[in-house]
Amino acid sequence: MTPDHDPERLLIILPAWNEQEALPGVLDELHSLLPTADLLVVNDGSTDATARVARRGSTMVLDLPLNLGVGGAMRAGYKFARIHGYDVAVQLDADGQHDPADVPQLVRAMREGEADVVIGARFAGEGTYSVRGPRRWAMKLLSISLSKVAGTRLTDTTSGFKASNRRAIDLFSRDYPAEYLGDTIESLVIAARSGLTIRQVGVTMRPRAGGTPSHNPAKAALFLGRAVLALAIALSRPVAPLVELDER
Repeated sequence: MTPDHDPERLLIILPAWNEQEALPGVLDELHSLLPTADLLVVNDGSTDATARVARRGSTMVLDLPLNLGVGGAMRAGYKFARIHGYDVAVQLDADGQHDPADVPQLVRAMREGEADVVIGARFAGEGTYSVRGPRRWAMKLLSISLSKVAGTRLTDTTSGFKASNRRAIDLFSRDYPAEYLGDTIESLVIAARSGLTIRQVGVTMRPRAGGTPSHNPAKAALFLGRAVLALAIALSRPVAPLVELDER
């Protein structure tokens, strides 16, 4: 399905794995609040009814034959965005935790701040979202390290809520890591070292609308080591060349 052309075209990408409970409500809210945006659900090898409930209204669906993780799903979404000529792509979780009402401020911050990537940050003065223990320590370390890499203050480097312009879409469609935390930590390193400008805006987080959370207390202790390893891998990678886009 090829979207209709628009002067400034916005694509909302929702990577979804077994999100049959939350997804319908999220899509209804997106259609209501952002009627001019196109919606793309990347069904990441779900084993429940995600593929069926995603086909809601004008929502477009990419069905992946295997579970590739958020990074693999988003890379497919960015390829779709590049092929179909979107100006802005916004990654938004399918579980209802990201508020669609915050999308316009991400896009506005991109325009006003001349940024290529804008992160919806959970720890930037909005809402009451908090983490404790090893995850808190890891996030603090990551924020300090990645702020230096990006040349700007970043408080939430593991946020899955972000907007990308055409330059970032082109880069991420070619070079977007699928490893654990690669879709957040490593993607920001890739963007910064390729010369893209990264900014953040504060957003609120909501409770999951359904399904099972990807993290639990038993896994929290593993987050610190994995996060540091992901950062080390990201910094050891060669810099990805940024291909300048032709004017469409």
